[in-house]
Amino acid sequence: MIGELGVARREWLLERVTLTLGRGILTRAFLTLSSALLLASCATVKGGEPTREQVLQKILPSAVQVVVEQREGRRIKSGSGVAIAARRTAEGPACFVLTSGHTFAGLAGKTEIYTVFGRHVGTGRKVRTLLVAARNDGIDLALLRAETEECSTVTPAAAPALGSPIWVVGFPLGRHIMLSSGVVGQVIVGDAGDPAARLIVDAPVTYGVSGGGVYDARTGGLLGLVEGFSTARLTAQGTSPGWYVDVPVPGQTFVTPLTDVRQFLGEIERTDLFPR
Repeated sequence: MIGELGVARREWLLERVTLTLGRGILTRAFLTLSSALLLASCATVKGGEPTREQVLQKILPSAVQVVVEQREGRRIKSGSGVAIAARRTAEGPACFVLTSGHTFAGLAGKTEIYTVFGRHVGTGRKVRTLLVAARNDGIDLALLRAETEECSTVTPAAAPALGSPIWVVGFPLGRHIMLSSGVVGQVIVGDAGDPAARLIVDAPVTYGVSGGGVYDARTGGLLGLVEGFSTARLTAQGTSPGWYVDVPVPGQTFVTPLTDVRQFLGEIERTDLFPR
């Protein structure tokens, strides 16, 4: 009798251990499956947004350098620009570029304009360029046309909000390409008669970056072009005549918004180059 009870107890314990182990296996399997589903969902959400590298691969080819030279080849001005459209014309392939209008203000004598493409991968290719139109008053923009097949264009971005991350691409002091990052620091909405929003970003820039693209860092879309920046004047003491230098103020980069871009293109009847 005692032996039979011992055998029955051992069988009962064996069943409990087996059941416990089975539950443990099922629990581990459930947790593994849940983790896999969670990681897959995260990857799906993240996969919907481009990576930083993908965004940069999109915007960097659209950034161009603008150079103004005298006929003998001496550079007198330089700036930055953005390729917005590629077209086939009667003369052949053409790339249309937006840049700042003040780059071409006050030019005297015989000058040549060039656009340099592909600077993000080296010295680039210098192409003679035609000035289609320019303004340097309430709107600071110019449209250029370069006869070239090399034309990686940009698309417009959605309207930004305060704190939206941005990239700025330009060519400071007419030299190498520069990439700077920041956020939208101010969105200044106009009055009822002037509904256009003005933008200020905190990405640092300097001379030569005017006309460079300001891009949405999340999508690579174009938010506007660098118009200018605030400066502070530093004066040397004890010199005659007074010597001074104007230096950019960090956090005060002014942006020409897409509303101005579309108004400018509308005035010259070229809205087809940058549709909404």
